[in-house]
Amino acid sequence: MPAHLGMPANAPDLPADAPLIDRYGRVARDLRVSLTDRCNLRCTYCMPEDPDHWLPEDTLLTDDELTRLIGVAITRLGISDVRFTGGEPLLRRGLEQLIAATATLRTVDGAVPGISLTTNALGLARRARKLAAAGLQRVNVSLDSINPKHYAEVTRRNHLPAVVAGLTAARDAGLAPIKVNAVPQPAHYTTDAPALLRFCLAQGYQLRFIEHMPLGGSVEWRRNAIVTRQQLLTALVAAGARLTAPPTERGTSPAELWNVEWGDLTGDIGIIAAVTAPFCTSCDRTRLTADGQIRTCLFDQVETDLRGPLRAGASDDELAQLWRRATWLKPRSHGIDHDGFARPSRPMSAIGG
Repeated sequence: MPAHLGMPANAPDLPADAPLIDRYGRVARDLRVSLTDRCNLRCTYCMPEDPDHWLPEDTLLTDDELTRLIGVAITRLGISDVRFTGGEPLLRRGLEQLIAATATLRTVDGAVPGISLTTNALGLARRARKLAAAGLQRVNVSLDSINPKHYAEVTRRNHLPAVVAGLTAARDAGLAPIKVNAVPQPAHYTTDAPALLRFCLAQGYQLRFIEHMPLGGSVEWRRNAIVTRQQLLTALVAAGARLTAPPTERGTSPAELWNVEWGDLTGDIGIIAAVTAPFCTSCDRTRLTADGQIRTCLFDQVETDLRGPLRAGASDDELAQLWRRATWLKPRSHGIDHDGFARPSRPMSAIGG
């Protein structure tokens, strides 16, 4: 391999038609693409109120570079689903064009890739139809509370009506399923979680609760201060929800699904218990940061640079092999419960959801 590729040490040469497989037999099929580290909210569990720096503009992948790397992942490496994330991906100019370019690609099996978006929904109301027309299939919207005061406390912004409008517009545009991602907050989860669940059941949205994870930056994290899966289930049942765990395995999905009956409302909720019930053994994700780094695990301390080789003239075959070798070295687990665990240096906004 040319020296400019900077191949990960200790990774073997892999067959040119190999998918993104690691040493433990896991195959990455789901690509998370961060488009920016910038965001128009300041959620307390994600980033400080006054971030001290953003990624330099010249380090960010261009639209052409993003499209090329996404193409390598889909057409050569077995990726079947692409999720655009941030920061806040709606802040990325040309998002519709990136989605449209992705929609023209075909997987190694000849299928249209799944294309989704994780967003805070600010601005989604005016763009949902254009995004759907470009090829977007579904959205995940971050919403931690339907209580305006509590929403403003968490996000440090007073934009709840715009989020609700964005959800409605997404539904009207035919984006489905619409999932709502919520990080329950210790101060209010006993009231906020049930209220948010009833709202989502009534509107036909699929609610997913996510345990607060120990990511980087200056955001405080203490294990004994997170709302755990068990605490959340107890609060929902106490409020009147009837929950039944489905008999089927969740496969590679990070969410453990529960059937819900609450009066005349029915549906399901998911709980992503990455801290108290890790699902590392079934992880099928790979991540590309906005500045062109591969992260094989959300909590990884190691990144593999694609931007440098790309700009130095690497071929698609060379980029694919670099990605394969990085994936081969994916850690067995995130190690939150292990001695010596270190939080990643990047905050969540700079990694991508």
